[in-house]
Amino acid sequence: MSANVPTDIRFSFAALARRGGETGPHADGWGITFYEGRGCRSFHDPEPSARSELAKLLRRYPIKSRIVVAHVRKANRGRVSLENTHPFSRELWGRRWTFAHNGQLKGVKRLPLGRFEPVGTTDSEHAFCWMLSQLQERFRKAPRAATLEAAIAEYALTLSELGVFNMLLTDSRVLYAHCGKRLCYLTRRAPFGTATLIDEDWRVDFAQETTQTDIVTVIATRALTRDETWTELERGDTLVLTDGAVRVLKGTSRRRPRAASEMHGAA
Repeated sequence: MSANVPTDIRFSFAALARRGGETGPHADGWGITFYEGRGCRSFHDPEPSARSELAKLLRRYPIKSRIVVAHVRKANRGRVSLENTHPFSRELWGRRWTFAHNGQLKGVKRLPLGRFEPVGTTDSEHAFCWMLSQLQERFRKAPRAATLEAAIAEYALTLSELGVFNMLLTDSRVLYAHCGKRLCYLTRRAPFGTATLIDEDWRVDFAQETTQTDIVTVIATRALTRDETWTELERGDTLVLTDGAVRVLKGTSRRRPRAASEMHGAA
């Protein structure tokens, strides 16, 4: 999630948690990271999120954040363990970066690493460490926004050549999402309406929960609600989300992704 005001994520998280072993097969651990300014708080559990006591606690605990990254895991590479649960986190340029991925990347562990090394054994964490190593080697300090997002889109396309690379990545300021197979998003903004979860009998009237200036974008592999319009991304596309606003970098060229600055929204 990316938003222009601190936002409660419990509604969307309730649906995602059910997909971790109840309405979906991703039962091999879960994690979530909430950003508060430059800092963040993270929770991880190798238990299925649908049965996790920690997940139940978070569904009742109204943490408000402008950027949230959450993940439910289906283990393909690396055993089921706490160190292999997403999201993963590292520091670069004085910013706390967070990364989550689904898919499989054949041969990714042959890619060379710099000072960033995996703690666990997943192909996902190796890909994350490789991306940060490439960024650090290429830029001695944080580059301007347009240069950074183009580099991230380029590296995401490179990793997509190794398999399926659906990615969420943030540096506490901007949220990036890359579609390697299937990804969709929804932007809520005025005039707000009601929404009903697909995975749980929970309906919210967002007109009662928001102000007229709120902008909130939620990204997921599959739509979380049944009565809102979700936008499907094309393979190779990278989303750049700042304060809930969406821009799409078209993945037509690995070297020069094309930017489209149109804001997308759905009530």
